[in-house]
Amino acid sequence: MTMQRTILALTLAGSLAAAVAAPAFAQEHSHETPQPPGNKWSFAGPFGKYDEAQLQRGFKVYKEVCASCHSLSMVAFRNLADPGGPGYSPAQAAAVAAEYKIKDLDDKGEPIERDGRAADYFPPPFPNDRAAAAANGGVAPPDLSTIAKARTYERGFPWFVFDIFTQYQEQGPDYLVALLKGYEDPPQGFQLPPGGNYNKYFPGHAIAMPKPLQDGQVTYDDGAPQTLDQYAKDVSAFLMWAAEPHLVARKRLGFQVMIFLIVLAGLMYFTKKKVWHEVEKPREIAAGQDPSKTTL
Repeated sequence: MTMQRTILALTLAGSLAAAVAAPAFAQEHSHETPQPPGNKWSFAGPFGKYDEAQLQRGFKVYKEVCASCHSLSMVAFRNLADPGGPGYSPAQAAAVAAEYKIKDLDDKGEPIERDGRAADYFPPPFPNDRAAAAANGGVAPPDLSTIAKARTYERGFPWFVFDIFTQYQEQGPDYLVALLKGYEDPPQGFQLPPGGNYNKYFPGHAIAMPKPLQDGQVTYDDGAPQTLDQYAKDVSAFLMWAAEPHLVARKRLGFQVMIFLIVLAGLMYFTKKKVWHEVEKPREIAAGQDPSKTTL
């Protein structure tokens, strides 16, 4: 009886301490990073593929807004015409390349500037990292070639279990959308460093990049909404394609491999039954069983 009273007293004391500490804990963790909300993507799931119109809109957002600070060094102009991508023709990709000036060497080894060609890669907006850092408050803007695969977040239990079955792999684009839409006024008591901007989805909430997008900033030609929400989704989809341009081909190949393995497993199973049936038949006769009643 004494032990039960002791346990009850300790339980009540622990509950009281937790209730007293709860406000302080909430205040201490009031600036925790929330989990980015999920979005519907055309490329999600085992049979998903990129939406060409969305990729073209996203490329326009990148070109008119993001390209002034962020490079796309792993993407060539010809990739814009690759199957499964934005759907540009080779002539259109070459026309886009011709809008850029590429630093090169002439036949004598002298530095020159020439019009871009389809085989060229997107040129960086700054001559080097030091120049990029000097123009952006001491921090060079990251290259966006693989940003959609390099940025992610922890979904925690039990969501990661569901992700195994749903094949959810869109943490990167979801994070980018949330980041582009997550600019807010800092809450009371939050101290921003000089030149910093508050973003509720950025780790630590202090981000050097000012809010890059706003409603009506980029003009769409296909009638899509010209809103921050649409801009964020379109450019995130484009950056997902830039990071994984062969996603559609990979999924198609994976589906073909799964069909092959299923057929192979069936053939192996029936081959095994046939082989071992011939081996087990004499054993059944020796044991006095009727082989005509055995099943394959």
